[in-house]
Amino acid sequence: MSETTKHSSHPRISTRLKRANGHLAAVIDMIAEGRPCSEIAQQLHAVEKAVTNAKRALIHDHIDHCLEPGPNGEIVDSKSFKDITRYL
Repeated sequence: MSETTKHSSHPRISTRLKRANGHLAAVIDMIAEGRPCSEIAQQLHAVEKAVTNAKRALIHDHIDHCLEPGPNGEIVDSKSFKDITRYL
């Protein structure tokens, strides 16, 4: 985490995460209101999916823009590739 990098996709990913954060806050309110568990579970599933999709977009963007292919198309920095793909 020593590098500071901003990609063109970061604002879109940040927007997705802010939306998921709002949904998560709504889920917390639903619990406090005593809403049915099936409704809460459905909303939690949506939050989980939103975060997973944001993570996937970030990782794919990193692979596309931060990992340089070698002369034969192979990945030159396999450690960096392995480091990022463990989060998939």
